[in-house]
Amino acid sequence: MALKSIPRTWRHLRRYRQILGVLLKYGFDDVVAVARKDLVLRFGGKMIPHSETKVENGMSRAERMRHAAEELGPTFVKMGQILSLRPDLILPDFAIEFRKLQDEVASISYEEIQAVIREELKQDPEETFSEVTEKPLAAASIAQVHRATLRNGKAVVLKVQRPGIRAVIDVDLEILYDFAKILARYSQELTTQDPVAIVDEFDRSIHRELDFVQEGRNIQRFRRNFEDDSTVFIPEYYPELSSSRLLVMDYVDGIKSSLLDEIAAAGLDRVTIAKRGAQLILKQIFEFGFFHADPHPGNIMVLDDNIIAPLDYGMVGYLDEAVIEELADLMAGVVHKDIRRVLRSFRQLGISHGVEDEDTLQAALTELINQYYEVPLEQLQVSTLLTEVFGIVQTHRLTVPPNLSLMMKALITVEGLGRTLYPGFDMVPEVRPYLRRIALRRYDPRRRFRDGLALLDDFASLAKEFPQESKDFLKKVNRGELKVQFEHRNLDKLIAELDRSSNRIAFALVIAALIVGSSFVMQIPTGPSFLGFPLLGIVGYLLASVLGLKLIWDILRKRRL
Repeated sequence: MALKSIPRTWRHLRRYRQILGVLLKYGFDDVVAVARKDLVLRFGGKMIPHSETKVENGMSRAERMRHAAEELGPTFVKMGQILSLRPDLILPDFAIEFRKLQDEVASISYEEIQAVIREELKQDPEETFSEVTEKPLAAASIAQVHRATLRNGKAVVLKVQRPGIRAVIDVDLEILYDFAKILARYSQELTTQDPVAIVDEFDRSIHRELDFVQEGRNIQRFRRNFEDDSTVFIPEYYPELSSSRLLVMDYVDGIKSSLLDEIAAAGLDRVTIAKRGAQLILKQIFEFGFFHADPHPGNIMVLDDNIIAPLDYGMVGYLDEAVIEELADLMAGVVHKDIRRVLRSFRQLGISHGVEDEDTLQAALTELINQYYEVPLEQLQVSTLLTEVFGIVQTHRLTVPPNLSLMMKALITVEGLGRTLYPGFDMVPEVRPYLRRIALRRYDPRRRFRDGLALLDDFASLAKEFPQESKDFLKKVNRGELKVQFEHRNLDKLIAELDRSSNRIAFALVIAALIVGSSFVMQIPTGPSFLGFPLLGIVGYLLASVLGLKLIWDILRKRRL
C-alpha cells in the first residue's frame, strides 16, 4: 500500500472496521486473517472487530459473499453485479450468486430528488416539466427514476443520481484498494485472479456508470445504429436537459421480457421476441462493434407488434473490426479442428499473452474442441460452450480483454433470455449468417485493396523516415552516445539466493576472524583474566560460538540471515 493512501484510510477507519466485521460475520475469517497482521501493525489491535455471531447455515462461500455484499450496501452490491458480467475474473459459482443481487433499495424523499434536479437544471423542475411524479418508478443504489412530462406533453423519465452516492463509492473504493493490495501481497491461495485487477475493473465500470452524460451518448449512438430497424425501439435522449447526475429520456411503455404471462395476455409472439432479442445483440456485436453489455430480461422491454426496446445504457462494450475478424478466425479454427489456429487467435486477441504452460492450455483446448466437434449445430448451446471456455480461462489464469469478456457474457445472457421465452430457441442459426458475412468480408476485393493501400502508405512512411533515422543513429554511434538498456526478468529468486549466500559467507568470515583474533589474544598474558585465561579471548570465543550456532540453525531452517 502506498504511504499516501494511509491518511485517507485513517479517515475511514470506522467504515473499514464495519467491512471487516461483516466479512467475519459471514465466515470469511481466512480473508481477514491474511490482512490482520498488516492492519494491526498500522492501526492497532482494535482495528479487527470481534464478531460473536456467525451467519453460515450451510450456505456456500459464494452465497455468503452475496449476503455480505447486500449487507455492506450500494458499492458492494454494484460491484457484485458488475463482476457477474466478468466470469473471467471470478469463479462461476460467484458469478451465478452475484447475478441474484437485487439493486432495489428504499427510495429517498422527493424533496431530496427535487433538490438534485434543481441543482442540475439551475432552475425549479416546474419550469421545465409540467409534471413530475413524486412516487419513483424504481429506486436503485445509484439512482432513482421518476416519470415526468415535458411542457410539450411528451412523456419522459428522469434518472436522478442519489445525493452523496459518489462520495460513498469513493470511500469504499479506497478501502477496497487497500484491502486488495494486502491480499495480493500476502495470499495467492484465496483467489485465482489479482485482487487489485478486480478492483481496478470495478473502479472503471462504476465511474462510467456514474456519468449520465456518457450514458446519454450511448443512447444516441444506439438510436443512430437502429434508426432504420423497425423491430427495435431506442428512446430519445435529451442532452439539453441532462447532466452527469440527471438523465432525461423518453418513457418506454412496455412489458418486461421476463413477464411471460403478461406477454401472452397481450397477444405477443414469444418466438418472434426471442429471435429479435438475439438479432438485437448480434447486430450490435458483429455489425456495429458497440453493444449493450447487460441484456438481461429486466433490461429488455417488449412493445406492441413484438418490438424490442432495450433499457439502461450505462454498461456497454466495444469491439473493433480487427477483433471481430479475429473472432471469426477463432471460430473457423474450432470448426476445422485446427488447434494451432485457435492458439494463434488466442494470442492475437490477448487471451493467452504471458501464459506459463502453453502445452497444458493446448491440451485443454484440444479436449474442448473434440468434445464439440461431432455435435450437430442444432444441438449446440452457445451458453454452454462459452461457459466451458470461461472455465479454461479460470483454470489457466488467462487474461481476457474486458470487452471480449462482456461480449461473451452478453451472448450467454441473450441465449438464456431466448430459451426462457421459447424453450426450443436455437441460437446457432441466428449467429451463422453473421459469421459467414465476416468470413466473406475478409476476402472482399475492396477490403483487400484498402488494406493494400494502407500497407503501401506504411512502407512509404518508412522509406521517407529511414534515411534520417539512420543518420541520427550513426551520429550517436560516432559521438559515443549510443546506450543499450537491459531489463532482467524472473531473476528475483536467483538474486535472493545470491544475496542469502553472500550474507552467509560474510557471516562465516566474521566468525572465523573472531576465532583467529581470540586465539592470538589468548597467547598474551596481559589485561583482565578469568580462570587464568585472558577475559577478552574468552568473550571472543563465546561470541564466535553463538554466531556459529546461529549460522548453523539458519542454514538448517533455510532462512535468510
